[in-house]
Amino acid sequence: MFLHRFGKDPTFITFSNSVTMNFDLPSLNALREVLMTEGHVVVSSHTRPDGDAIGSALALANMLRKSGKEVTVIMPDHFDRYLAWMPAAENILIGHDNRKTAKKIISGAAILFLLDYSAPDRAGVLEDSIVKAGGFKVMIDHHLHPADFTQLKFHSVAASSTSELVYDLFEDLGFAGKIDSNIAACLYVGIVTDTGSFRFSSTTPKVHRIAADLISKGIDAGDIQNKIFNNFSESRTRFLGFVLNHKLKVLPEYRTAYMTMSDAELNEFSIQHGDTEGFVNYCLTMEGINFGVLLKQGGDKIKLSFRSIGQFSCNEFAHNFGGGGHHNAAGGISWEPLEKTEEKFLNLLPQFKDKLDY
Repeated sequence: MFLHRFGKDPTFITFSNSVTMNFDLPSLNALREVLMTEGHVVVSSHTRPDGDAIGSALALANMLRKSGKEVTVIMPDHFDRYLAWMPAAENILIGHDNRKTAKKIISGAAILFLLDYSAPDRAGVLEDSIVKAGGFKVMIDHHLHPADFTQLKFHSVAASSTSELVYDLFEDLGFAGKIDSNIAACLYVGIVTDTGSFRFSSTTPKVHRIAADLISKGIDAGDIQNKIFNNFSESRTRFLGFVLNHKLKVLPEYRTAYMTMSDAELNEFSIQHGDTEGFVNYCLTMEGINFGVLLKQGGDKIKLSFRSIGQFSCNEFAHNFGGGGHHNAAGGISWEPLEKTEEKFLNLLPQFKDKLDY
């Protein structure tokens, strides 16, 4: 049994009777000590934050606020509009729009929680401020190859999401009973988006048990899934039809399907930030396809999204484009024109043909 005084509130004393800890005891005890320090807390995540980045950050921030901590959630840039409804999302500070304010808050923070990324360059415009910050830094993440830039790491590539890890921390610290419907909704969003609505191989029995517990806190799981997956504009829906009809290419000899999007096509359909989220997954809905790729132009760079089913490593393939990620989901960047990037992608496929044939 561990006693923990968290913040100034003398009534906020928690006990953990868990027989099996998700994380090692020395790290948990170190975190307990850190959380007893005075001062401002910053919770942040990676550039182009997705559902897991926003969900895990808001869940942690809301829990810390319940303890009396002063917390600011700072994201490097804007998040997709389908996440704007989440509890306390309106209070997120966007670093891209408020660089001086973000830098000041980060430099003065006593504790910095860095969620859902494992290397400082993923922090975008916040990278320099975070690296130079004198506050105690805590990483919570599930991506490969964590860099050594924080004092504490709560890291596991086996986790479905960073939101799952935040839930684990709540359990180990004895805060599970403090999870209310708002915190549960944030964690549920993170888990749902990073598991593809419980379809990806990272969905374990434990993930379903966590989801069940979050639903028991009073959230409407169906409503949340509708807000995430069924809340798109007409222009986005029409663009999806255009892409599937005209831009989807299938390469059965490599068990691969891919699609390209140019700036001109995106502008023609008035596509907004985040509208193409999930498009790449349609490549994997066809029988016999193990690898799906999206090449999307954005000014002078091409963003590549990789998805796979089964044993093929998207992370390994993404290294060819300076990227990485997970086994079945990864990304990369190309600074060559769209046509040249597509050509490079196609020229790489023969090297992976045997790995794709299963």
